[in-house]
Amino acid sequence: MKRSLLTLGLSCLLAMPMAQARSIPDPHQKHAPGNEAEQTPIAQAGYSNATNYQLQCAGCHLSDGAGSKSNDVPRMLGFVGNFLKVDGGRQFLVRVPGMSMSALSDAQLADMLNWLLREDGMAGKSMPADYKPYTAEEVAGIRHETMLNLPGTRAQLIAAMRRQGIAIDDGMGD
Repeated sequence: MKRSLLTLGLSCLLAMPMAQARSIPDPHQKHAPGNEAEQTPIAQAGYSNATNYQLQCAGCHLSDGAGSKSNDVPRMLGFVGNFLKVDGGRQFLVRVPGMSMSALSDAQLADMLNWLLREDGMAGKSMPADYKPYTAEEVAGIRHETMLNLPGTRAQLIAAMRRQGIAIDDGMGD
C-alpha cells in the first residue's frame, strides 16, 4: 500500500511540469483567422457610452442597472442620482473602483457618467434639479484618490441621504 502511494505521488510530481507547461501561453502563437489586427485599447476605441457601460459596469450592475442584492451590488436604476444630493456623493461616483480603475479615459468616464445620470437614463427621477455635468478635468482630479473603504463610504452617504428624507431604494435593504 505504501509503495503504491509513493509511486502515485512520484507520478504526479513528474507529470506536474507538463500540466503547467500547457497553461503557459505560446509567445509564437498566431492570431485566430480573421482576428489578425492588433487590439485597440478601450480608451482609443471610440465606443458609445452604452457600449462602455456594458464593458465597464454591466458585469456587476447588470445591463439595466438593476444590481444584484445576492452579490452585494446596489441598484443604480432610478437611484444613482441621489448620490449627487449629498456631500461627497459626486466624488464617490467617480471613485467607485469600477469607474476609477476602468480602462476609459477621463473624458470617456465623464461622458459615461453624464450618460448614466440623465433623467431619461439610468438615474431617472433621482436626479437633483441643479445637476452640473462632469468634465474630463473634474474626473482627472478625482479618480486617482483611492477609496480605502467602499462599503463604509457608501454607508455614510446613504445615512446622509436618509437624513435628507431620501427614500433608499437601491435594492440592498437596510
